[in-house]
Amino acid sequence: MSDLEALVIARRLRVPVDAPAGAAPGWGEAAARQLDAALLTAGFTCSPALLGRLSQLPGEAVLDLGVRILAAVRTLAGDHVLHNAYFVEFPRNVPDTLEFWAGLLRQALLDPVTAERARPEIVDLLDFPAYGRYQHTYADLLAAHAELVPLASDRVTVLELGGSLEEETRALFLSMAGSEAPLAEEDLAALRLLAASCADEPERIPVRENRAVLNEARLAAGRPPLVDTVTDVLRLACALSGGDVTLATPTRFRSFRRAERRALLRALDAVATPTKLGDVPRHRERWKRLGERLHPHEYPLLPRAAQVFEVARGTREAASLDSRVEAALAEGRPAEAVTLLANAPGALLRRLDHLLRLSPSARDVLDAAARAAAHASGRVLLSLREHVQNRLSPAPGRVFTNRHGRAFTTPDSRPPLDREVLAHALALLDEEITRRLPDPGELIVDPDMLGVALPLSGKAVAPGLGMLPRGSISPVDGELLRFFVHWRQAARRTDYDLSALMLDDSYGDEIHVSWTNYSSGFARYSGDLTEAPEGASEFVDIRLAAATRSIIIPQVHVYAGEPFDEAAEAFFGYMTRNDEQRGLPFEPRTVRMKSDLRGSGRVALPLAFLRDGDGAWRVKWLHLYLKGYPDFNQVEGNRVTASLLVRSIVEREYLTVRYLADRLRAKGSSAAHTTYLGPAAPAELPEGARVVTPATLHELIPA
Repeated sequence: MSDLEALVIARRLRVPVDAPAGAAPGWGEAAARQLDAALLTAGFTCSPALLGRLSQLPGEAVLDLGVRILAAVRTLAGDHVLHNAYFVEFPRNVPDTLEFWAGLLRQALLDPVTAERARPEIVDLLDFPAYGRYQHTYADLLAAHAELVPLASDRVTVLELGGSLEEETRALFLSMAGSEAPLAEEDLAALRLLAASCADEPERIPVRENRAVLNEARLAAGRPPLVDTVTDVLRLACALSGGDVTLATPTRFRSFRRAERRALLRALDAVATPTKLGDVPRHRERWKRLGERLHPHEYPLLPRAAQVFEVARGTREAASLDSRVEAALAEGRPAEAVTLLANAPGALLRRLDHLLRLSPSARDVLDAAARAAAHASGRVLLSLREHVQNRLSPAPGRVFTNRHGRAFTTPDSRPPLDREVLAHALALLDEEITRRLPDPGELIVDPDMLGVALPLSGKAVAPGLGMLPRGSISPVDGELLRFFVHWRQAARRTDYDLSALMLDDSYGDEIHVSWTNYSSGFARYSGDLTEAPEGASEFVDIRLAAATRSIIIPQVHVYAGEPFDEAAEAFFGYMTRNDEQRGLPFEPRTVRMKSDLRGSGRVALPLAFLRDGDGAWRVKWLHLYLKGYPDFNQVEGNRVTASLLVRSIVEREYLTVRYLADRLRAKGSSAAHTTYLGPAAPAELPEGARVVTPATLHELIPA
């Protein structure tokens, strides 16, 4: 399978198929139905249109394409590996924790080699021959479990018919490149792959990181880069060096070819005006390192480019807008700060809360905000709207996250803002957001979509199956909830531990299941694996009807070895089943969500499961990572931090599709087309309807 074909299937659930050239042999239809049956075992199926198109192809072509489709969707669901469990009959016959350890100790002491090595005052579990390693094969696991009992409630994800690979690649590229929200690290890598094969570009490239990736492709094609700030040139240099275009981590610049140096310096000279030189000190050290590679002294005809490096070295002064605003605020001149920010509408709106707290005239600040709102990006308006609505009531804590999902929380010590001021701010934001939204025509919204949070940033959300933005809420169907983690070490022994922290409604009275506590009434752990040269899987079962706690927080801990972003493979997900279903510990058609684990944190908090007052369960999407310790992380050591973080996310009011749908309805419509918002497109939509799913929701964020 080509990388582009796999990308389209994984990101859009569309299968690129070229139109058949002529009449196909008769067994193409049989091959298509065989493919559909195979897809069902992984929880996927072909749409009628896709099945019909495949039936028109030669049988051999259907088989070849089917192999590629199956590989893509099995990877998407986590079914591309063998998920063995430490206890072969899990979730049945999981022993008591202390009884299990006592049995291991007894077995070890009866072994002459182990007994000679063991010391009475130190007991190392890794010395036990039967601990942390599979004691049975995957074939033994298969023999110990009955086949899955299929139910209508099992997940069946529909694969739609796409156009040609070229058409689907172009559509995906334009959607990602023109996104109003920053992309995840994996999506930036995908954008780089797409940019290399697509000649067209979107009219707007609002996100600077996306622009850097596209500029890399433009430079490779001999075209000038699209830049309007000096930082755009710095990002491009990072892209050319294989570094971080978000500038969150340092880049080791490579030696550039003369043509590259000339292109970068020309671009820099074109944008290095006196007002924009103020951006240089923010990344002073990076500019110094880049100057060593670009040799600006060799280009006397580009004097403004040389000034950038003079500012970086401190031989030329250039005050940034932020520094002047901070000085005005520190010296008690908020009106001056508002005036300075008048030419930077996005910066003014991001500081609105701070300015309202410091200014003696809220009316003047709101008037400036109203003028700025007309020129700021739609994402800034939506982000501010979400912020302001959460200032209406005291928050339990403030959560701060970086692009990798690393998070920490602090008490909210900000003084409250006047409710009339907040109401005025909300009204002006709603008016401007509504004005920018497209005409929806007839709007149809699936109720399951209403709790999906708007994707104002995708940086912390790794792509995967069933993924939703942080803060989204979706229902949980089924009586049995099963978490799973799978990892494979790259170079050294790596031990990940799947655990679950369970709390009551007040985020206290905690209990847990983990390698230190195999069961806790309604929850059960599959057993601890301490190395994964060929891959390892761990599971946690939760019987929701029997749960004595209302909040369940699955966690993945790096106990020892490689962090998530160094392991050869690492992913987490969850399944739901009903009590009458049997089957293996991992059944792909019961997987509701699966995503890679990544980031520099050593404790992952992907989700939280919450029980409503009526007994129904929902899942809230977190996408958080804790720094953790270098080694030996476990659920008992982070229960306070985890509960505070989760409470701050759960009690925060996120801007969701419900808000966007209300704004679209308030806008009214005179168009004849249809707009559908839902998890997937239903078959009965009118021809030409615009379909917005979670994968394309970013396209509704106004410019």
